[in-house]
Amino acid sequence: MRSKLTALFLIVLMLSIVLAGCNSGSKPAATDPGNNQAVDGDLPPLKEKTKVIIAEDGAASGAGFYIAEKKGYFKDYNIDVEFATFANSDDMLPALAAGKIDIAGGVSTASFFNSIAQGINVKMIADKGHNLTGKSYFTFVIDKDQEGKIKDYKDLKGKRVGVSSENAVDDYIFQQMLDHNGLTRDDVEFVLLPDFANMLAAMQTNTIDAALQIEPLITKGAADNIHVKFGDATDFAPKAQIAMVLASPQFVTDKHDVSIRFMLAYLKGLRDYNDVFVKGTGDKQGVISIMTEYTALKDAKLWEKVNVTGLDPNGNMYVDDIKAQYEWYKQRGALIKDIDLKQAIDTTLAEEAVQILGKYE
Repeated sequence: MRSKLTALFLIVLMLSIVLAGCNSGSKPAATDPGNNQAVDGDLPPLKEKTKVIIAEDGAASGAGFYIAEKKGYFKDYNIDVEFATFANSDDMLPALAAGKIDIAGGVSTASFFNSIAQGINVKMIADKGHNLTGKSYFTFVIDKDQEGKIKDYKDLKGKRVGVSSENAVDDYIFQQMLDHNGLTRDDVEFVLLPDFANMLAAMQTNTIDAALQIEPLITKGAADNIHVKFGDATDFAPKAQIAMVLASPQFVTDKHDVSIRFMLAYLKGLRDYNDVFVKGTGDKQGVISIMTEYTALKDAKLWEKVNVTGLDPNGNMYVDDIKAQYEWYKQRGALIKDIDLKQAIDTTLAEEAVQILGKYE
């Protein structure tokens, strides 16, 4: 009898071991902070609170950061975000490359690529701004006095056009407009006006006839009867990358546990943003309240009127356009030497985050 009981005990024990082995491939516990495997479409929080420093100046394109911070998405991963400001990219990019800050926003310029060529190693990791089709955040306006005279882009021939920068994304967009409409730079008078607000004043004094302007000044200028919105930048540049999320190489490679969770929180913020401004669903008042708190546009009603910057809910950048911008700067002789764009553009974090969260349609 004892031998039968012993045998039965051994059978039960063996069966329990087999069942345990079968269950070893099941979902890991969400409370295990050291596990980077997705659990129910997400990752567990970090074991220890970790600070992430973001260089951000209150631009509307930082919406993903602001929403993720205010709604607690960063805190859900035990990430403590600190926002830092820099007077210019000359100070910000070296700090980013050195790992003194972790994340920043940047726009495509020849000087940006030249910084990389000089050894300032930063990574472009996700979208931080592009134009939505038919609703450009960044597009041309014409002087109210020119309404009816300038009916088509070709009518800009001989006109004075204000652009905020040379050998930067603004200049690139300007060139795309010229190329699309069979114009040359000799056909149009390029007027450099670094301050977008000054474009409104220049319109009022008839110093310029048109300008490549941004929101909310596009909406404000139209409301004040200074200018009228002219077409849409996506008429000639449908997939232009305006700004990118930049990261220090240390943050991407040496701190993967932190960086992947940061990206997850960022994408959650972008998805809330798209729910409200693209789909017309979600927490509209909550998101607008966050935008009025963090950006210079404090009028909640105006947020319902302006064309918002496009922010891809999956973090996707128009990589081909970044390459096209780089090649254009190169053709203009604005670059000091070639760089390896494959090293500078790193989409892996965003792609991994989408695999965990699922694709936003």
